Amino acid sequence: MEVKIQSIHFDATEKLQAFIEKKIKKFEKQGDEIRKVEVSLKVVKPETAMNKEAAVKLYTVSGDIFAEKVCDTFEEAVDQCIDAVNKQHSKLKEKQRNK
Repeated sequence: MEVKIQSIHFDATEKLQAFIEKKIKKFEKQGDEIRKVEVSLKVVKPETAMNKEAAVKLYTVSGDIFAEKVCDTFEEAVDQCIDAVNKQHSKLKEKQRNK
């Protein structure tokens, strides 16, 4: 599984990248279905409390899955994206089983 982390207009810290990679490793347990994961991070203007945006895109054999969240911290936004993508992936797998 290929993992791509992109931080737009800033440099993501090693700690943040390690956090994201740890979260994404959980997808490996779901089998060889997932080919690629892309995570993009950016700071939304204006500088307010809720200005950290994370987007996660999963490229699977049966289709692409996308989630985007804006939160106080990148960790929180990534967490929420991973949860949303997991739910979508489960629904997609369930549809495939029912065919």
